[in-house]
Amino acid sequence: MEMILALKALVKSLLFVLLWSFCEGKDSDLNYVTCGSLVKLLNTRHNVRLHSHDVKYGSGSGQQSVTGVDAADDSNSYWQIRGKPNRPCQRGVAIKCGQGIRITHMKTGRNLHSHHFSSPLSNNQEVSAFGENGEGDDLDVWAVQCDGDHWERDEAVRFKHTGTDVYLSVTGEQYGHPIRGQREVHGMSAPNQHNWWRSMEGVFIQPSQEPLRHDEL
Repeated sequence: MEMILALKALVKSLLFVLLWSFCEGKDSDLNYVTCGSLVKLLNTRHNVRLHSHDVKYGSGSGQQSVTGVDAADDSNSYWQIRGKPNRPCQRGVAIKCGQGIRITHMKTGRNLHSHHFSSPLSNNQEVSAFGENGEGDDLDVWAVQCDGDHWERDEAVRFKHTGTDVYLSVTGEQYGHPIRGQREVHGMSAPNQHNWWRSMEGVFIQPSQEPLRHDEL
């Protein structure tokens, strides 16, 4: 009887080791943000997540507003990482440093966008959400700036707007009604501490095209 129990314990230990090794191996392939992933993006300086909603700017372009919010659990803060217009990236493939991408708002299907309008609070460059059903124009493209070969999931990166050369930024200005307390998101002409972003909660697509659950999804 003792021999049987000892064998069972040994088998359980071996299974645990094999499972741990398998998970470690899988995780090594999942260190990157990949095409098709659905993520929240945190501004590391101001601790707010990139956010949008069907509220238009009252000035400037009049397009859908983009803000930063403190709440980690707001469903309007999910964005999908996609390829450039007419040049889709392959689902599940790691995004390269320097690669041009579209960042599409999950709830409204509009793309993160910028153009030569002044932002309403700081008088920097306006950032909006633009297009319909994920399709907009060439001003929806942002280049991922990072240090290595690919965008690592735990790495702080910058997003440079390829059409106007500004960086996606937050400097702390807060809106009043109807989006009281939300921060202005805008474009700044120079890289600085206000334009670092890190991927947070979301679903990261594996190279096998199976979703990896990252947090509350």
